[in-house]
Amino acid sequence: MAKSAKAPAHLRPTTQKWWRSILANFDLEEHHLRLLQLAAEAWDQAQGAREVLEHDGQTFTDRFGQPKERPEVGIMQNARIAFARLLRELALDGVDGPDAPRSPRTADYGSRR
Repeated sequence: MAKSAKAPAHLRPTTQKWWRSILANFDLEEHHLRLLQLAAEAWDQAQGAREVLEHDGQTFTDRFGQPKERPEVGIMQNARIAFARLLRELALDGVDGPDAPRSPRTADYGSRR
């Protein structure tokens, strides 16, 4: 089992905390850690893109004066999709992201201790 695996150092502190809570509450095998890491990285990537969008907006004006969608919109969307798919692959569909408040879990997902 992977209970003693440390959260990758490059993850945000809230994401590292989420990583630890997943390992504490679910029985994951060693090979699931790679998927969990990808999910955590996708979450951080989505949050980084969201922060840029909050600061700079969803569009910019190109050199021809036309509004264009910022690349961060696509980055955020793709990272959110990847996060959701990775959680589903790990059978953690009902688990919220690192910054989300905890919600009640259903009995049919994950292998909670």
